[in-house]
Amino acid sequence: MDIPVYLFAGFLDGGKTTFINGVLQDGFALQDRTLLICCEEGTVEYDPKALRNVTVVTVDEEEDLTRDFLKRCEKKHRPKQVLVEFNGMWSMGRFYQDVLPNNWVLYQIMTMVEASTFDMYAKNLGQMMMEKLTNADMIVFNRCDEALRTALRQRNLRMVNRRASIYLENTDGTGENYADDTVCPFDLTQDVIDIPDGDFGVWYVDVMEHPERYEDKAIHARTVVCHLPQYPGEVILGRFAMTCCENDITFLGLVARGGGFNAFESRDWVDVTGTVHLERHKAYQGDDGPVLYVTALGPAEKPSQEVLTF
Repeated sequence: MDIPVYLFAGFLDGGKTTFINGVLQDGFALQDRTLLICCEEGTVEYDPKALRNVTVVTVDEEEDLTRDFLKRCEKKHRPKQVLVEFNGMWSMGRFYQDVLPNNWVLYQIMTMVEASTFDMYAKNLGQMMMEKLTNADMIVFNRCDEALRTALRQRNLRMVNRRASIYLENTDGTGENYADDTVCPFDLTQDVIDIPDGDFGVWYVDVMEHPERYEDKAIHARTVVCHLPQYPGEVILGRFAMTCCENDITFLGLVARGGGFNAFESRDWVDVTGTVHLERHKAYQGDDGPVLYVTALGPAEKPSQEVLTF
């Protein structure tokens, strides 16, 4: 029998236990026998009143969290569902690949982040932070004030994980969606929408998530040329982006059509102006996507920061 697993990720004091308490207080475990595996103990404790029908098992050392251990827990406690409060310093990759039994199905990953310490962890433990963000189905930034909300919105968090739901929980108890779909990050009333070098990642995420906004809109940007043999007569124009380290660089690009591409080699920088149209293309897995019809193309100097960072 498959057992659904709900994983709560994040560093110490990120709000994992508080979130789990809220889930349990809402009656999540009332109907189904639940196993709660605690891999990290912070300052907040589980609410005893919410632990009815819940068995708590504590794991202090990463090497003790093994597949055999989880199978013994399954045999002893016979859970219908499992919650895991994961240690922020342990490898999530090891947990997915080597620890989870085959019949334990990872249903949802929720990452909790203390907003005020996010920058510190991102700078000093970047790869571990990115592991928690890129794998998450839901990300919650806790204890936000106005300055922290502004700083988070200035980051390209959608570039790190485009599928996750991202929420900002404020210090006054209110919350808001990080991605307010009603707000466009660019002025669409301009005759030509100018994309600043540092904002290309923001624009790329927006045009991919809301391509209809840019239908028949003219844009101007500085990009890199990428020739691909599978797209004769076309190129991919975009920028390289790094989410956490040099081993994690990806290319953010969109299909472009027009003349003059043969004058440039792959990785050449160009100054480009063109109009966006939505078309079905194999580069977008056969779905409709933004295609840039280039109206002006010329050489460009490299920007001071060649690789975008989130």
